[in-house]
Amino acid sequence: MADPKSSMPTSRTTIGRTLRYDRGADRAGAVEVPVEVPVNVVYGNLPYAVMMMTPADLDDFVLGFSLTEGIVSGAGEIRDVRVEEQEQGFVVTVDLAAEAFGRHLARRRSLSGRTSCGLCGVESLDQIPGASRGAEPAMPVAPAAIEHALSTLDAHQPLNRLTRAVHAAAFCSMDGEILMAREDVGRHNALDKLIGACLRAGLAARDGFVVITSRCSFEMIEKAAIFGTGTLVAISAPTSLAIDRAKALGIALVAVARRDTAVAFTPSRQPPEAIAS
Repeated sequence: MADPKSSMPTSRTTIGRTLRYDRGADRAGAVEVPVEVPVNVVYGNLPYAVMMMTPADLDDFVLGFSLTEGIVSGAGEIRDVRVEEQEQGFVVTVDLAAEAFGRHLARRRSLSGRTSCGLCGVESLDQIPGASRGAEPAMPVAPAAIEHALSTLDAHQPLNRLTRAVHAAAFCSMDGEILMAREDVGRHNALDKLIGACLRAGLAARDGFVVITSRCSFEMIEKAAIFGTGTLVAISAPTSLAIDRAKALGIALVAVARRDTAVAFTPSRQPPEAIAS
């Protein structure tokens, strides 16, 4: 299926002036760096969160973010998305269906600068939101499929090839073909963008697996579970809480993944040694 493109054109990179020190000589130059701006997510007329992110694929982000925040249950509960560029960043105003707006009112909180923090605004441990998915075992993903996905991932990261400074999240078929990918300076944002893009394209989460180019923390497992994927592959290591949460939710967590080796931290329907090298 074709990758749906965002209808919201924004600049993803800017030119950074540099002074390179090379073998005792100073050389002036320029490099492309990713744009990072505050994006204020507003539901109705009520601000919800300010995210530091790459201002591209914002429609995908809003859908994925709204789903993983528990505000919408699907794309049909978002009636309209409007993007306004301001001097300091962007304001994304989302019109919700009545039921979704009620959820928003129940969950409304003030967040600022959430690039790496997924629990800002939570005042106690018993307020930590969680996916309600049961611990159904994930369908097995063959090691060859993971290897194929990792070997082709770079081709789906044009922004990272320019800047070497952004994260990616990709949705892959069970044989490792990358069907959708999104990039962002924030790893959570990249995954939310991917989830939104998959929902818009009608891709079924259980028919494939997700690859992320970052470490795997608790929040990444939560987002993957809400999306509905059975396997999450991370290039870097997971945290202890991510492992515990993946076990509880029945997600097969494969991490420290390279083209020729990976480590299975939670079981799937195939033994861990079938994945780990």
